[in-house]
Amino acid sequence: MSAPTDVTALGNREFVSLTTFRRTGEPVPTPVWVARDGDALVVITSAASGKVKRSRRDPRVVLRPCDRRGTVAPDAPSVEGRAEVVTDAAAQEGPRRALAAKYGLQWRLVNLMGLVGRLAELVGRGPGAERVILRLRN
Repeated sequence: MSAPTDVTALGNREFVSLTTFRRTGEPVPTPVWVARDGDALVVITSAASGKVKRSRRDPRVVLRPCDRRGTVAPDAPSVEGRAEVVTDAAAQEGPRRALAAKYGLQWRLVNLMGLVGRLAELVGRGPGAERVILRLRN
């Protein structure tokens, strides 16, 4: 399989392994949902996640198609890119719509579980559930 040169070439995949890098340079792959949003792929995640912390420090990422568990085929293409953390609520609307359109019922179920987490936080029984978008580009 020939390697795509643009991150958006992986936009049709159900899961993508998003690799971010620790301070030591050690790669940390994580399976994520992605959707195309203009000239980028977008991922939604917790603001407190390791991938967000690592992306703020070092924006370089490597993307590879994978399965639900993060298993990457040996011949899977690899695409290098950069991550931008998007925290502005208005700037998150388009990416959220793109993810919702792509994942449909699965997206609604995950967001329902997130709503339950936010309600637990309001009554003092759960951790924060702030979400951010990672915008991935070449």
